[in-house]
Amino acid sequence: MTEQDTSRVEQDPSSIKDASAQDVPTQDVEQDVPTQDVSKSAVAEGKIDVSTPTTTTSLLEREGEVAADFLEQLLDIADMDGDIDVDVDGDRAAVAIVDSEEGRVSRRLVGSDGKVLEALQELTRLAVQASTGERSRLMLDVAGYRAERRAAVVTVTQAAIATVKSTDEKVAMDPMTAFERKVVHDEVLAAGLVSESEGVEPQRHVVILPA
Repeated sequence: MTEQDTSRVEQDPSSIKDASAQDVPTQDVEQDVPTQDVSKSAVAEGKIDVSTPTTTTSLLEREGEVAADFLEQLLDIADMDGDIDVDVDGDRAAVAIVDSEEGRVSRRLVGSDGKVLEALQELTRLAVQASTGERSRLMLDVAGYRAERRAAVVTVTQAAIATVKSTDEKVAMDPMTAFERKVVHDEVLAAGLVSESEGVEPQRHVVILPA
């Protein structure tokens, strides 16, 4: 090669760039290609179900559907009337057994102080967990019992909040269920005060503190 030819090679940057691009694959290419192949392969083999819900709302809706199926079978076995309503309430699935055209929901499913309802809710959560593999926090209501209790607890809590604000002293509420205590905590937080649970079941209760 002549001195003139050598000079041309040194002065032609495109030749160097092309050679570099062909001989040295970029890091992104090395990472992207196998990842894409693995994903496609997994979907093709059925290891990844692209139709499976992935959002929190979809998962909660799925919980509600499983719970509804379980409760419908339970009502059929017990030969009881009732329709199933499914909804999403915040970060929980909400399922309710309501009166149907065939008849009213048996209040035996509520029980004294909602004890049967609490047991039925726990049983339904276990059924959902067995189906989905995930721990469930769904809320179950029967014949509007929880809605009525919520309204009553809110009224009592608002009166207690007013007392705390006027006296600047803490107020201890009566013993309540976990559901009712949650209602109290939410109301107190919205009022700008502080609350905490004290005691052990069945005497566990909420204490409302000044801000």
